[in-house]
Amino acid sequence: MGLFRRGGKQTEGKRLNRTFGGDAGIFLFLALAGAFSILPMIYSILQAIKPLDELFIYPPRFWVRRPTGENFVMLFQLVGNLWVPFTRYLFNTLFVTICGTVGTVIIASIAAYPLAKHTFAGKKTINKTVQYALLFTSNVTGIPSFIIMAKLGFINTYWALLLPAFAGSLGLYLMVSFMDQIPNERLEAAKIDGATELQTFWHIVLPSVRAAWLTLIIFSFQGLWSITGGNFIYDEQLKMLPTALSQIAAAGIARAGVGAATALFMMVPPILMFVIVQSAVIETMSHSGLKG
Repeated sequence: MGLFRRGGKQTEGKRLNRTFGGDAGIFLFLALAGAFSILPMIYSILQAIKPLDELFIYPPRFWVRRPTGENFVMLFQLVGNLWVPFTRYLFNTLFVTICGTVGTVIIASIAAYPLAKHTFAGKKTINKTVQYALLFTSNVTGIPSFIIMAKLGFINTYWALLLPAFAGSLGLYLMVSFMDQIPNERLEAAKIDGATELQTFWHIVLPSVRAAWLTLIIFSFQGLWSITGGNFIYDEQLKMLPTALSQIAAAGIARAGVGAATALFMMVPPILMFVIVQSAVIETMSHSGLKG
C-alpha cells in the first residue's frame, strides 16, 4: 500500500474498496437510467410503424401489435408527387446545414482566440455581452432578425439562415471557455520557437479544444437540420426539408402515421452525428465547470 507526503507528514494512502453489491447497484441504476433515456427513441420508432387504428386507440398503447411499413410507403408516395422535387428540399437543408455548421465552427474559433488569449480594451465587456446574448431565444429575436435581413435584401436567400447561424453566441461562448483553459506558457513557448500567430492558433489552440469544436458541430448540425426558415424563405424552390415534410404530414388525421414516419426520418441524421462524436460530448461534459 503506497505512502505519500502531505503537509510534511507521511500519510498512508487509502484504497477505495468496492463490493460486488455496490458494483451491481451502480450497474442497475445506470441500466435503468439508460433505458429511461432511450424510451423516446423507441416510442418514435413504434409510432412510425403503427397502423392508423392503433395510433388513435384509447387508452393509448405503447407497443404495436400489427407493425406495418405503410406509413413510410405513403410518405415516399407523397414525396414523389410534390410540385418541387424532393431532392431540391433535401439539397436546401443539406446545403444550409453543412455550410452553416462549418462556418459557425470557423468563425466562432477565430473570434474566440483573441477574446480568450489576448488583452485589449473592451475585452470584458464583449465577453459579458456574449454571455448575456445566451439569454435571448429565437422567439425574442425573431422580429429584429427579420428587419435586419429585409434591410440587407437577404429575404428568400440562403444568407437569411446562414448569417444568424454564424453569429450564434453559444458557439463563441463555448470556444472562449475552452480556449481560456489552455496554459499561456504553451502559447509563449510556441512563439519563442518562431511560430506565427496563425501557426499557434492552427497547431496549438485548435487541437487543444478539439472537444469544444466537435461538440459545437453537433449542436450546430442539430439546430440547422431542423430549421424551417419559414420567417425568411417564401420561395418554394428554396424551402427547407422540414417545411416540406411538415406540410405533407399536416393534411388531417389520415396522415397521422405519415407524420410519425416524418418525425423519425428527421431524427435519424442528428442522432447519427451524435453517435459519431459522442466521445467529444462526454469530454465536454467533464469540463462543465468552465470559466465565464
